[in-house]
Amino acid sequence: MAVTCVDASNLLLSKVVSCFGRVQICPAVNRSIGTTVRDCRELLPTIPDSVSASLSPFRSSFVTGRGLPSVSTALWQAATLLSSRTSFARVDEASEKANAAQTYSMDKPGVLVTLPMSIPLLTALEERFTVFRLWEAPDQSSFLAEHGHHIRGVVGNTIVGANAELIDSLPNLEIVSSYSVGLDKVDLTKCRERGIVVTNTPEVLTDDVADLAILLMLAALRRLGPAERYLRRGLWHVQGPFPLARKASGKRVGIVGLGRIGLATARRAEAFGCSIAYQGRSSKPGVPYVYYANIVDLATNSDVLIVCCPLTEETRHFIGRKVFNALGPEGALINVARGPIIDEDELVKALDEGRLGAAGLDVYENEPYVSLELLKMDNVVLVPHIGSATQETRKVMAELVLGNLDAHFSGKQLLTPIS
Repeated sequence: MAVTCVDASNLLLSKVVSCFGRVQICPAVNRSIGTTVRDCRELLPTIPDSVSASLSPFRSSFVTGRGLPSVSTALWQAATLLSSRTSFARVDEASEKANAAQTYSMDKPGVLVTLPMSIPLLTALEERFTVFRLWEAPDQSSFLAEHGHHIRGVVGNTIVGANAELIDSLPNLEIVSSYSVGLDKVDLTKCRERGIVVTNTPEVLTDDVADLAILLMLAALRRLGPAERYLRRGLWHVQGPFPLARKASGKRVGIVGLGRIGLATARRAEAFGCSIAYQGRSSKPGVPYVYYANIVDLATNSDVLIVCCPLTEETRHFIGRKVFNALGPEGALINVARGPIIDEDELVKALDEGRLGAAGLDVYENEPYVSLELLKMDNVVLVPHIGSATQETRKVMAELVLGNLDAHFSGKQLLTPIS
């Protein structure tokens, strides 16, 4: 398979070549890593259909430019995905023909799955419903135009949910069952207008996300990632002991959003002898922690700031330059909520300029694409949105998704409806 590469960075080329075997360079766009989203839209026709189809569910980002920082970043990570043994395997001509020839049984309710889910969940969905796999469609608009009237349910998550465009393409949609707690990728206003019910998977992932918040705090302060790389590279016996890190116990921990996850995180931090303060829309009665109405005031009085609030229009880029400056060069920022709550460009600048000491991130502004600047930094701990990614929790989440769909189509009470 050949792929047209839109960036001639040697590092990028080596990655794409390892995936596709050979690469054709576009001289007109032989640029550095800063290739723009506009370039991406203009150059989409140069990417072969067999390749662009394989990039689903990320194809919409290529077409619209939404959430895509650069072509090079997209190709780098798409190559990584395509070369791995995951659900994002290469799409060859045989599989494309098989998809084109696929037929659907209308004996069961039609359910659209927006992107690859766990195998047990997909298997269970296919046993109960007629499943339409959106991510496998080379042309998603044509696919929805052809099959949209058969689809009564949607299963998505925090990467691809149900936006207004998707909802408008499904005239008989009745339910959106999200394989997540967060619903920022579901157009709730459109659902209300259409009388579409929405469900999610609350509470079951609280412990996992809170555990990860503390893990990221410990890893960022103790510099666990750099220390492991130091040992693996054989530097211990050559250069001596690893440089000193910072203590985690006894720190002043600020929690942004004291909901279920925030409260669980606070209680875990207390076990490390940390003092707790928090910020939110209002103070919580009966909570023994200091409340700050202003986020900058909380950051000023914290050594570690842990973000646990939901993503809303009010919280988008809620945490930016002023907050980073208030945390200071020895402060650490942890985010287990949603990427766009943080102004990622300002975060990169603060870390690079030393105005912020460290960060631990599970979520990103343009995920699954991650800023190349962040990837290069040694004072940042990065994990790929694994907050709820344990076998036990994902099993329960899948059961809630299935249970809500079963309840809806059988006329029973939903398990976890969104009011």
